[in-house]
Amino acid sequence: MRTITLSYPMPPETAAEWAQPQVAALGQFDGLHRGHASVIASAVALARKEGVPAAVMTFHPNPKDVMGKGDYDGYLTPAKDKQEILAGMGVDILYIIEFNEQLSRVSPEDFVSVMLLPLQISTAVVGFDFHFGYLGAGDPDRLRELGNGRMGVLTAPPFLIEGQKVSSSGIRKSLQNGDLTLANTWFGRCYHLRGTVVHGEKRGRTIGFPTANVQLEDRYVVPAKGVYAVRVFYKDEVLHGVMNVGVKPTFHEGVTAPSFEVHLFDFSGDIYGQELKVELVSFIRPERKFDSIHALIAQIGEDANTAKSLLSAES
Repeated sequence: MRTITLSYPMPPETAAEWAQPQVAALGQFDGLHRGHASVIASAVALARKEGVPAAVMTFHPNPKDVMGKGDYDGYLTPAKDKQEILAGMGVDILYIIEFNEQLSRVSPEDFVSVMLLPLQISTAVVGFDFHFGYLGAGDPDRLRELGNGRMGVLTAPPFLIEGQKVSSSGIRKSLQNGDLTLANTWFGRCYHLRGTVVHGEKRGRTIGFPTANVQLEDRYVVPAKGVYAVRVFYKDEVLHGVMNVGVKPTFHEGVTAPSFEVHLFDFSGDIYGQELKVELVSFIRPERKFDSIHALIAQIGEDANTAKSLLSAES
């Protein structure tokens, strides 16, 4: 998959370089959940049928981040994760449009005439609730009008699970409420976090459960504080473990920024400075304060056994 970064207005020479008949799925696609996947799969299928490249056009940073919307709290799929997932979906070209305040004020007419038509997009595939242009004034019908016979528009219907529309906002709420089962069902995969192992307090090794302190590499949506059964990808290895997301109230008071500490089963090695991708498979319990270190150690042992059972059932 080729990744191309674009900015508004797109210079004529840039358009000339990448212009070709192609089918493009348009959207923010944060989360790349099953609803997004249905839109992109439609674009890929149509592109294969027509014998042209399948493209995805998205924006970075998230428009809500740039515009300072109060309900924005991070990414479900930061840029690196988005590229990795899209590459596995059969997408040939990923266009990332740099979103800024200038672009936020572009009219639907200018967006189509400057950013879409010059690339010779033959068909744009969008979700039923797709909006674009200043104040979201453009919708699929307006997009079709502005295509003016040069660009067709295919609108994908809402993707429902048990009568509920799959949405990024719904997944965010589920993660923050500890309903990992619903979030992962709507994702169609396990939610994951990616980061680098850094030095922490090193307390885990003193109580028999050494942990890798993971510093997230981007602004992920932080799941509910608590303990999770996790699958960890380290280089070419797939490891199992248990992760605590939280502020360690047994040892600290007044801490608000959560830490992400992973205890890996049957693993020993120096992984400081290494990147880990941590998939959240199951939510085990909320974080809580223990009356003693012994009580905490006993609970961690139980959590580890629970995680091993859950992960064994997933295998």
